[in-house]
Amino acid sequence: MATPLFNFVFTFLTLSNLVLLSQSQVTRAPFKSNPNGLVLPVFKDSATGLHIANVTKRTPQQSVPLLIDLNGRFVWLNCDKNYLSSTYFAPFCHSTQCSRVGAHSCNKCFSTTPRPGCHNNTCAVTTTNPLTSQTAISEVSQDSLSVQSITQFGSNAGPLVTLRYFLFACSPSSLLQGPFPKNVQGVAGFGHDSVSLPIQLASHFGFPRQFALCLPSSSQKNGAIFLGTSGLNGTQTGNLTYTPIIIGSQGEYFIPVRSIRVNNKPVPLNRSSLTSTRTRNFGGAMISTTAPYTALERNIFTAFTQFFANQFSSVSRVTPISPFGLCFNSNNLSSTNVPNIDFVMQNKNVTWTIVGTNSVVEARPGVSCLAFVDGGQNPKAPIVIGGHQLEDNFVQFDLVTSRLGLSSSLLSHNTSCSTFNFTSTSFVKEME
Repeated sequence: MATPLFNFVFTFLTLSNLVLLSQSQVTRAPFKSNPNGLVLPVFKDSATGLHIANVTKRTPQQSVPLLIDLNGRFVWLNCDKNYLSSTYFAPFCHSTQCSRVGAHSCNKCFSTTPRPGCHNNTCAVTTTNPLTSQTAISEVSQDSLSVQSITQFGSNAGPLVTLRYFLFACSPSSLLQGPFPKNVQGVAGFGHDSVSLPIQLASHFGFPRQFALCLPSSSQKNGAIFLGTSGLNGTQTGNLTYTPIIIGSQGEYFIPVRSIRVNNKPVPLNRSSLTSTRTRNFGGAMISTTAPYTALERNIFTAFTQFFANQFSSVSRVTPISPFGLCFNSNNLSSTNVPNIDFVMQNKNVTWTIVGTNSVVEARPGVSCLAFVDGGQNPKAPIVIGGHQLEDNFVQFDLVTSRLGLSSSLLSHNTSCSTFNFTSTSFVKEME
């Protein structure tokens, strides 16, 4: 007999297959009404462990790979080279568009030939590389952006739909320095801001301000990001664990974490260590897609790794491999014998369970490490939950009700975010 979570996964994967299969069969006919939701394919970069979303921009249309920044305020991309589009427009300084982005200064370009990213009397905004914290002055811009639609939950996939006046920032190529995935052209910001990718799309198409991540753990197959109601309603909402979302001063997403358990035993931590004056004194964890692994404030990291090692004493330890602080001989290690880690949220009955595949990573052949790193003595948040811990979890951000929905690992239910087959429904049939 099918369980409720099985029904959730079955419906979710069926929708994913229908939607993304239709990318090869796109109909250009206009919508008679707005779509219920949208979907973006997501890829994992094997070299960096970071995740990339492909969006369709410009006229003529071109697929543009962007680094997913869950806490980024808006989309920015490199316009220095070969940005050709007949629908590009740079709003004038002090215009309404500039106010929406929060750009209150005017751009000056010293080139004799205007081009995307380089016009005079346009808006200047500061953009940030989320991996290095490097900043640059960029030009506020508008251009078309197209995304795969979902016309009816669970049954029909629709055509690409286009937002003709999507606001973003044209940034210099120097901002792409650092450990960016190869060929990435910019950053897709999903933060709580009126000009972030999900909020612009929701505002334009009229669907609720909510989206869901399902990040792949494999670089060989895709995951997905769903925006709007499709993929987020129906039977699956009763199977998620919910906790409040707390919005940071820069639009970041935090959740309350009151304690940590390993093997169902509490890690001995001072409650105050989970509270930070930099995050308005709430006990919290920031969720991040630009941190490959979860980072813990140094005192928390020390107590946590020592406690985990004691709970996992049956497996021999080896010299740690940077950036990790605790590593094991993986010859006798399997994901099933790794102790579960629980982030305990608003009360002891609400937990985010992190299983072995999300808590341990193979650092090199024969050596596996606890996939948590030392975040230093004064991090932005006591806990920054990284991409490795998000993989193969269905994570729903409902900005209407200010709550986060969590499935915990889909692997324990014989599926994953990276098992999507965009050309057939064979995987869904295997689940029956």
